[in-house]
Amino acid sequence: MSNGQPQRVLSIAILAMGGEGGGVLADWIVDTAEHAGWLAQSTSAPGVAQRTGATLYYIELFPAAGLATGREPVFALMPVAGDVDVVIASELMEATRGVQRGLVTSDRTTLIASTNRVFSIFEKIALADGRVAASELLELCRKAAKTLVAADMAAMAERAGSVISASLLGAVAGSQALPFAAEAFRDAIRRGGIGVAPSLAAFELGLAAAVGSVTPPMADAASPAAFDPSLAAVVQRAEQEFPAAVHVVLGKALPLLADFQDLAHAEDYLARLAAIRDVDRTYGDGSWRLLTETARYLALDMAYEDVVRVAEQKLRSDRISRIRASLQPAPGDIVQVREYLRPRLQEVADLLPPALGRALLGSRWAALMGRLMTRSGKIVRTTSLLGFLTFYGMSRLRRFRRSSWRFAREQALWNEWLEAVEAIAPQDYDLACAFVECRNVVKGYGEIQELGRRNFDLIRQQAGALAGRPEAARRIDALRRAALDDDTGEAFNRLLAG
Repeated sequence: MSNGQPQRVLSIAILAMGGEGGGVLADWIVDTAEHAGWLAQSTSAPGVAQRTGATLYYIELFPAAGLATGREPVFALMPVAGDVDVVIASELMEATRGVQRGLVTSDRTTLIASTNRVFSIFEKIALADGRVAASELLELCRKAAKTLVAADMAAMAERAGSVISASLLGAVAGSQALPFAAEAFRDAIRRGGIGVAPSLAAFELGLAAAVGSVTPPMADAASPAAFDPSLAAVVQRAEQEFPAAVHVVLGKALPLLADFQDLAHAEDYLARLAAIRDVDRTYGDGSWRLLTETARYLALDMAYEDVVRVAEQKLRSDRISRIRASLQPAPGDIVQVREYLRPRLQEVADLLPPALGRALLGSRWAALMGRLMTRSGKIVRTTSLLGFLTFYGMSRLRRFRRSSWRFAREQALWNEWLEAVEAIAPQDYDLACAFVECRNVVKGYGEIQELGRRNFDLIRQQAGALAGRPEAARRIDALRRAALDDDTGEAFNRLLAG
């Protein structure tokens, strides 16, 4: 040990994804070390294009004072499992990948991890909720590391108008895992000369999080109920008429449904739930499971995604702001947003009144024209006048949604589902709760949605026939899981036939 500096190589692995500034973070650390009289080497290994392309940056540092002892370091190009001092991960799944690769060890490694999630391909394509619980990933990191610094560094960077590399650097400084003062890291940011003010702001947030200070939470988007007196009145009435167990769900569902259509749509939602509330009060076990799950799935059903909804989402001012913030254009730069669309004839028919919609789909001429028009898809620039007017025109069809063929079909499904729940609950409450969750098998588009509807119909028939029998709830739950197991229906068909 000389001047308080370790006389060995310090190894640092940075696990980041494309566009997150992992290379900038590595440069800042190297610059800090070199200005403090250390020798430094930095390498990188780009990954494959999963989740925007994960990249490993590797740094090794050695104090120049150590050369006086006659020892010269031999720097490695890649990290070795069990021999890394600091691992920095820009996302929680990347942190656990570091654990999986053996880079994080309980006797040596300080793990600095951002708790934000960028979901993997396998999490996204799952028919059911394929997300890995963040709490499980965080616990794995906690057990694996000697020291864990974990916070939402992405949120901090966004709040500061910077990128996550700056807040991660602040966390590195705050962790004291490297023998450099916080001011030395700040100087490295200043020497970089690009985006200095926002980078320093993000650095301070990361620093405070690492040393245990409380950082202000991200301001949540205001609920429509907070500034719409009419909706606030509906929310208040719902809280008075429904048990406390379902208030959280209703508090999210009612603004969603009012935003999807209007206040009357939200009130219709409550009217449909009232019957389930009464059934649960009479036949339930006091947990309000049936009402809570019905409220959740019915809200999702009644806010289904159609052409109108997509057009509205494309034009949201906060969406355009988020895109600009993520790109960080220089003053005077022009940002263009291009949307790739491939509408199907079914989606056009869904907007029409039921009779016209059926007629359109039944027409050979229309089917041929539909295939020709949608074969190659369309690219629309949201930021152009024509593109904006295109989406604006589609969004204005919202007022006609209740008279559309899609709304009529969806409403029939809601009624059929809720009537089945009301019929099953008096005979078998557990079975009714299991059946409610089966609405989750209907999702997606085209053939996937058609398969889900077919599976749901078969489950509904099974539930009606099994009511009151032992293990009925378990059977329905197994069918639901099988329906979500693949997008071909093979697992479901095998279980149904078994």
